[in-house]
Amino acid sequence: MDVIFSRNEMYWGKDFQDFLKNLNIAVFGLGGVGGYAIEALCRAGIGHFCLVDFDTVSKSNINRQIIAFNSTVGQKKTLVFEKRLKDINPDVTLKIYDDFYDGEQNEQYFSQNFDFVLDAIDTLRAKISLIKYCHDRKINIITSFGAGNRIDASRLRVSDVSQINSKCTFTKNVISRLKKEGIETNLPVVWSDERPKSLQKVKNIEKIVKNSGEEIELTKFTPASTPIVPALSGLLCANYIINYFYNNFQN
Repeated sequence: MDVIFSRNEMYWGKDFQDFLKNLNIAVFGLGGVGGYAIEALCRAGIGHFCLVDFDTVSKSNINRQIIAFNSTVGQKKTLVFEKRLKDINPDVTLKIYDDFYDGEQNEQYFSQNFDFVLDAIDTLRAKISLIKYCHDRKINIITSFGAGNRIDASRLRVSDVSQINSKCTFTKNVISRLKKEGIETNLPVVWSDERPKSLQKVKNIEKIVKNSGEEIELTKFTPASTPIVPALSGLLCANYIINYFYNNFQN
């Protein structure tokens, strides 16, 4: 393990490296954003993760998701990540929830204590529920307000939710819903000031069966998605988390 993380230690030292291996991070959503984030956090040496996602790898994921290959199409994202993260760090411990997070039964997911939560969920109601649950309990959380329909990764930034001024309909809807829940500040967000663009609108009815047997029907508008913006969004989330702990550790 000392060799694996030796380049990290050359920058931040062995004490902080040892600190990272005791952290427990939850990642909700293992798509383009969440996938790049969790791999970067694992390569940093964080030792414990909770992974929440119900989906399988599809061919349409290959253009932007870090675990998406022709060889992994059809496989559960959680299980692909379990194998991948263990290949990076054999000592990493993982709690897997291969299920659809709909904002219900939060106590199930939060039966363990998390040092930070990363929200990479793309459905509005579930995103609001997760943010509110963490905000009300003062659990550290960072969220991504969407990486679809964009091409210019240089337009991404990390701001408090109170500082966002976006023309994106999804972003404005999330902010509006958060305000109704009394959440107007103290929430770090990865977002873009680029105007969203898509050459076509694709609407799908998705039927999901949860592990409990409950059936959920979602109406989803599939966004356009380019390779770089989701990846950088995830890396910015990971960057925020690592720097949060590093700055606090220094102090």
